[in-house]
Amino acid sequence: MADFYDILGISKSATAAEIKKAYRKKAIEFHPDKNPGDETAEENFKKAAEAYETLSDQQKKARYDQLGHQAYTSGGAGGFGGGGGFGGMGMDDIFSQFGDIFGGGGFSGFGGGGGFGGGGRRRVKGKDLRIRVSLTLEEAAVGVEKKVKVKRKKQAPGVTYKTCTTCGGSGQVTRIQNTILGRMQTSAPCNVCGGAGQTMDKKPAGADAQGLVIDEETVSIKIPAGVETDMRLKVSGKGNEAPGNGISGDLLVDIEVKEHAELQREGNNLHYDLYVSVPEAVLGTTKEIQTVTGKVRIPIEAGIQSGKILRLRGKGMPNVNGYATGDLLVHVNVWTPRNLSRDQKEFFESMMADSHFEPAPEKGDKSFFEKVKDMFS
Repeated sequence: MADFYDILGISKSATAAEIKKAYRKKAIEFHPDKNPGDETAEENFKKAAEAYETLSDQQKKARYDQLGHQAYTSGGAGGFGGGGGFGGMGMDDIFSQFGDIFGGGGFSGFGGGGGFGGGGRRRVKGKDLRIRVSLTLEEAAVGVEKKVKVKRKKQAPGVTYKTCTTCGGSGQVTRIQNTILGRMQTSAPCNVCGGAGQTMDKKPAGADAQGLVIDEETVSIKIPAGVETDMRLKVSGKGNEAPGNGISGDLLVDIEVKEHAELQREGNNLHYDLYVSVPEAVLGTTKEIQTVTGKVRIPIEAGIQSGKILRLRGKGMPNVNGYATGDLLVHVNVWTPRNLSRDQKEFFESMMADSHFEPAPEKGDKSFFEKVKDMFS
């Protein structure tokens, strides 16, 4: 699967100017007016727009680089970045959103079609909304669907709009100025309709100045397995609606994974502190431990040393990109009793001179620093 950098034909170190230039080249190459009836070209055109929409935004680009392509674009409307067909936007939406990248008349040689820079109407986008969703570690390990109530602005029932008389519905106003270089023509969004090409005609009771009212809606959010605190998902089209023929904003979902009572997370690995008694360490036993998918029993070999780390492969957290699953690292701690009876004290006193109780580390026993190094390898 090609990532956004491959789609635009650039490297990860590309500058903002290089990203813009690469997108312009791809958009011209695959423009529908230049490739009439070519569904493949249209799909490539949409992919290029999706890539540019992410890589041209510093915050989105940083998140994309952190998560990887699959995690950022997975889950459709409920995934990172709202992948799959440019977040549900149509060709007109792409034309209107990125038309300014070509400047005035950038596609004037093509057939128009509501396209870039030719003075077409710009569809206004509603404001994005942001919420925070808390998950347990178990939920983050398997993925979950959350239903949340969101208060978002919607067009009021009965509201109507009319063509803006200032721009004639184009969404832009053109100015001609005389300069030392000759007559210069510039275009800018209409200051009356904000570039929408429409103004409100009929305002229902309770609506605001844009004809919008606040409504509560239940939104379903699909959260993929492996998410971490401060990751962000995007639910396309579930932000505030825009007036007139505008497009809705997005719902940005910040993830918070609650701390677990027994497990500590470190990336995709989990850590568990296991305490065993002196007799258990000497004789060996089995112990029940907690994992994110339930409890399991593990063997404790006779003569195990405090500080030993047992690695349970594949019992950690899944990678959010779907590449692999981390491990569960069980840290063995031999618990030394503080209060002993007289008989117990006499027993250990009698063992003081016993060679079996003398520390005798073997060459294969790793030091503390070697164990720490192994955890991160």
